[in-house]
Amino acid sequence: MVFAAVGLGALVIALLGLVFVRVYDNQLIRQTETELIAQGTVVVSVYGELLREKVGTEDYGLTRVAAWPFASPADSQLQPILPSLRASDDALPAVEDPPLSAIPAEPRARQAGEQLSPLLVQVRRSTLAGIRVVDAQGVVVASSSSGLGTTLLARQEVQRALRGEPRSVLRRRLADPDDAPLASLSRDTGVRVTVVLPVLVGEKVWGAVVLSRTPMTFAKAVYADRWNLTATGLVLLGVVALMSLAAAALVVRPVRALVRQTRAIAASAPEGFEPVARPVVEELAELSESLAGMATALRDRNQYIRSFAANVSHEFKTPLASIQGAVELLRDSADSMSPEQRERFLSNVDADARRLTRLVQRLLELARADSLVARPSQTEVAPLLVALAERARAQGLTVEVGAVPAGLALGLPAEVLEDIVWQLITNASQHGGEGVRVRLEADMAGEGRGRVVVRDDGKGISESNRVRVFDAFFTTARERGGTGLGLTIAQSMLRAFGASLELLPSEQQGAAFAVVAGAHRLWTGPSSG
Repeated sequence: MVFAAVGLGALVIALLGLVFVRVYDNQLIRQTETELIAQGTVVVSVYGELLREKVGTEDYGLTRVAAWPFASPADSQLQPILPSLRASDDALPAVEDPPLSAIPAEPRARQAGEQLSPLLVQVRRSTLAGIRVVDAQGVVVASSSSGLGTTLLARQEVQRALRGEPRSVLRRRLADPDDAPLASLSRDTGVRVTVVLPVLVGEKVWGAVVLSRTPMTFAKAVYADRWNLTATGLVLLGVVALMSLAAAALVVRPVRALVRQTRAIAASAPEGFEPVARPVVEELAELSESLAGMATALRDRNQYIRSFAANVSHEFKTPLASIQGAVELLRDSADSMSPEQRERFLSNVDADARRLTRLVQRLLELARADSLVARPSQTEVAPLLVALAERARAQGLTVEVGAVPAGLALGLPAEVLEDIVWQLITNASQHGGEGVRVRLEADMAGEGRGRVVVRDDGKGISESNRVRVFDAFFTTARERGGTGLGLTIAQSMLRAFGASLELLPSEQQGAAFAVVAGAHRLWTGPSSG
């Protein structure tokens, strides 16, 4: 979102720049048109008054046939003339110098034009606009430069003005102007703005005023307004810089915090295990949380490996020391020993070797459990518990199946559930004492969860041992061949399937373990037991 916002902002600025250039071009042409309209309106009024002195009340001029193109209030005498040109308007072709008129100018119009011409020359010196006045036949009767007696009737804008309609057009210049310095008076534009205003007296058209001026180019307008535009550009540059700094603060700051977090993780510093505070960007927040979680998992795994390695070393050290001691005694004193003594030492070596073999086997089972890959599975509980009870009774154990909801299935493979429940049954027979009775039950442990409970009525687990019962290598039956890895292996297997093994609160006697996993009902039926 941050990069998208920055990109969108850059795009908007670019588009605004293009719009600014176009609007500026339009404004330059509109400004020139507005200036010509203002000058032309004054010239129309002056020429009309000069001509009125000579015409008097006589019916003079052409009848107006065109409606006024600009809206005005119905109850007023206002006749507004509004600028209408745009830079995108098509420019009319360039025209040669106007030809001499085949008919002479109307005498009274010519006399009024002679009086007006000095004023037009003076105006041109200040405004640089070309101004010509034509009579009702299109013949030039007054001019700011030259061209008296020529005709402009062939020009469409003059024709429309003589019908009573003000008209503004763009016309191309005859030749491309040479480049001129930005500070010069030359405007270096390939078009000219022409405004033609009719001289209206009532509903009569007495002539028209033709004004033309080259609009200023964009480059020269920018040069003329360079100081204001420079100040505006500096402000915009400051805004862009602030946007860049804001984007950097939003992105770079949390990235640097992530770098510090990774360095802290490498150095095992405590701050490496906490996510970055207020990273602003959601993706960076997720990354920081993932790094913190990964660091915590690696730390816990490292501690587990160290503890596990120490326990493995301890478990292997005792039988290996015993084997080494027996071998040394046999090597040094075998000849002087009786056959019974030698047999006893050899039996000890054999027992310790078997214990080491069991440890290696259990460690391999634990490694396989830790690397177990879960697969979607469903196992119906009731048939499996019945089969395990029959298997235990065949080995002389007292096992019964209690209440099991009909159709209850746990999200575990059958072999995994069978191995774990059988491990709990054998643990109960080993630790519960002689004549221990085991009961297998199942129920729902909450929404979407089920459990299998293995409960015995044996000696139970002391309070001091309850907190250690899931620790690797912890066992109270070491003399009977226990390795202390059975429950650890069971937990690792269940963890792969999102399940768990729990030690339930102790009752009056015995111990109870529960295998908890995702569950659903295959069908609804009576409970079995």
